[in-house]
Amino acid sequence: MSGCDCNAGDESLMGSVAASLTGRAALVACSLLLALPAAAEESITDKLGGWLGFGKSSTPAPAGTNPAGPAVEIDCPSVAVRQGAATLAITEPGTEAGPMTTRYQVSLGQMARDCAALGGMMTMKVGVEGRVLLGPSGAPGQVDIPLRMAVVQEGPAPKTVLSKFYKLAVVIPPGQTAVPFMHVEQDLSFPMPRGDALDSYIVYVGFDPTSLSTKPERKPAKAKKK
Repeated sequence: MSGCDCNAGDESLMGSVAASLTGRAALVACSLLLALPAAAEESITDKLGGWLGFGKSSTPAPAGTNPAGPAVEIDCPSVAVRQGAATLAITEPGTEAGPMTTRYQVSLGQMARDCAALGGMMTMKVGVEGRVLLGPSGAPGQVDIPLRMAVVQEGPAPKTVLSKFYKLAVVIPPGQTAVPFMHVEQDLSFPMPRGDALDSYIVYVGFDPTSLSTKPERKPAKAKKK
């Protein structure tokens, strides 16, 4: 017997197998393509999760520890950068702000948060990361970064529920022009609002230079003429 004698039924079977293999190959390829961005996103989440000590954006209250009742799944208020407070330019004291007088340029990057409800209180962990760039007038050394986190209930008349200010000390080593910084607030706690009011809560993060007590250096007093 020479060659392969295939009848119509065999050809149909072979076609079905080939189509099945092709479909599976396409499915595998599609799955790999969809997995790529997910893996990239997961690496960022893992980084922030490890940095903050958790890995989820919302956490149910621990079972058996909430006197108000059994653990319930809660919606964690979102975190956003306050408008106009995403970047900060630190200039030479006593000089006009400008590109050539900038000592340091500071910006915010990734943010993460976690929530837990216990005993009628909401406790949030909020973490932010950012970067400090050396400007034309800057030099290696310590930079004080004014950062503020505020829990706000949005609406026709926005209400500040909680506000915290931080003075972060970031050091730029000699030979470097940029360094990252990170900050974690472990305890943003406020009373749990009634009903669905929590849906209107949001945590704003941003730079607040007006709250940083940076008084210009006093010039030495001139000696009085005799």
